Amino acid sequence: MDRWRGKVAVVTGASSGIGAATAKELAKAGMITVGLARRVEQVESLKTALPMESAARLHALKCDVSSEESIMEAFKFVEGKFGGVDVLVNNAGVYQKVDLLEAGNTAALRQSLDVNVLALALCSREAFLSMQRRNVAGHIFHLNSIEGHNVPNYPGANLYPAGKFAVTAITETMRNELRNAGTKIKVTSISPGFVKTPMVDMCDVYGGFETSTMPMLQPEDIAHGILYALGTPPHVQVHELTIKPVGEPV
Repeated sequence: MDRWRGKVAVVTGASSGIGAATAKELAKAGMITVGLARRVEQVESLKTALPMESAARLHALKCDVSSEESIMEAFKFVEGKFGGVDVLVNNAGVYQKVDLLEAGNTAALRQSLDVNVLALALCSREAFLSMQRRNVAGHIFHLNSIEGHNVPNYPGANLYPAGKFAVTAITETMRNELRNAGTKIKVTSISPGFVKTPMVDMCDVYGGFETSTMPMLQPEDIAHGILYALGTPPHVQVHELTIKPVGEPV
């Protein structure tokens, strides 16, 4: 991780769960870390759990990733304040317990696509352009899911699995575009199994199992996986990393 010290990382959805854990770990690793979130005060509160030196490297920035205007403003701010983006962690995501065939569900379906798919693509685009302008061999992370590779049976899935399958395809598309452009920018899909987050707490049954009985990872486990992939040598790309708790039945 030494080569990333002093470089700039942007983490979307940094107010809780995996995003919060990742923002803290990146700041502790020496990176200038910008946590994007609507609940910006919760990103600010993360500093209390960090040593003073690390806390000084963590910056909270209000951003609603469902809005292209908000995304553009956030990346413009990072460019002006810190010089640009070296690492992007696309973590922001949304899950609403709404069935795909449920009447009147259009708003929930549209939000799922806006946050889980379109926002990821837009943030990746802006990060790439920042890296390209400065000829930086940066790294882009997509927080995917095991649901981006297999669709389990559980109530209220709606477009969440479809969005994660889209993330898998977007990762492949980006890998091809980054190679065709002659860059050394890496892209990594991180596919966690069950992680103890507020989103998972909304799901009672998953793949025929009661979630209260299932083994779970902690957000820090995924953050450590991100740092592992980030810390590989420049010629090594961890393209897909699946992280599951021991004993997970699905």
